Amino acid sequence: MSATEQFHISEVSPAYWRVTFDNGLVNLLDPDTLDQLGALIGRIENDPDLTVVVFCSDKPGYFMAHWDFLADNTRVAGMRPGPTGLHPYLDNFVRLSKLPVATISEIRGRTRGAGSEFVLATDIRFASEKAVLGQFEVGVGAVPGGGPMARLGRLVGRGRALEILLGGEDIPADLAARYGYVNRLVPDTDIEGFTDALARRIASFDKVAVRGIKKLVDVATLPTDDEFAPGLDAYFATAGRPQHRPFVQLLLDNGLQQPDGIEANLGTAIGELRQTSLAG
Repeated sequence: MSATEQFHISEVSPAYWRVTFDNGLVNLLDPDTLDQLGALIGRIENDPDLTVVVFCSDKPGYFMAHWDFLADNTRVAGMRPGPTGLHPYLDNFVRLSKLPVATISEIRGRTRGAGSEFVLATDIRFASEKAVLGQFEVGVGAVPGGGPMARLGRLVGRGRALEILLGGEDIPADLAARYGYVNRLVPDTDIEGFTDALARRIASFDKVAVRGIKKLVDVATLPTDDEFAPGLDAYFATAGRPQHRPFVQLLLDNGLQQPDGIEANLGTAIGELRQTSLAG
């Protein structure tokens, strides 16, 4: 049986697509996401007319929550390398960051872990006041695997990158904008129109010029491909270790991956539960 489609494409014009992510109650990423994202990226890479893609979600409160804690990680670990020679998880994000089109994330909800790694791989990030970003993996004893160690420092500086990665806190949209984690904060009532207007403007320009500008900015700002593999290796070595499974189960018991459980306040909840469990 084929997997449910997670990326829904609206072709606004030959030069402009809107792609809506939809996967479960809180938009988790899972092994099927990797396969489908790889196929989507291939389609974007090979479209001669496409100039700009906006990524969005219509899931209230969630853009991309994080990686699914109940996913089959054996399947993930056994995946063959993608076109870059990297594991598909990294291959997707590296190829996403280097697409010959402009990519924009329209963030109107929670975007943590793998979701944060996804938006960090897009070119431009706009967030409404309903957006929350973060890399909480340290709270469950894991090293993030999708490259935020390589990307965040270039965006927000070393100290703030370490604050985000080692603190594991939720980063509200206004702070994310001040730090440079996202480009700017746009009122939720206006963000779709704002993003659409910029996308239409970019789509009206010559693709050769857009591609050429982006390629040169990439040379000056993107991490090299070899910076990513050590992070994913560290993730596979640290995620799911036996000593952390009871804590992950505690999170699941308290509503992790459910819209109205601790998922809504995950960065704070992980810190509080971790300190409580250590005190006990």
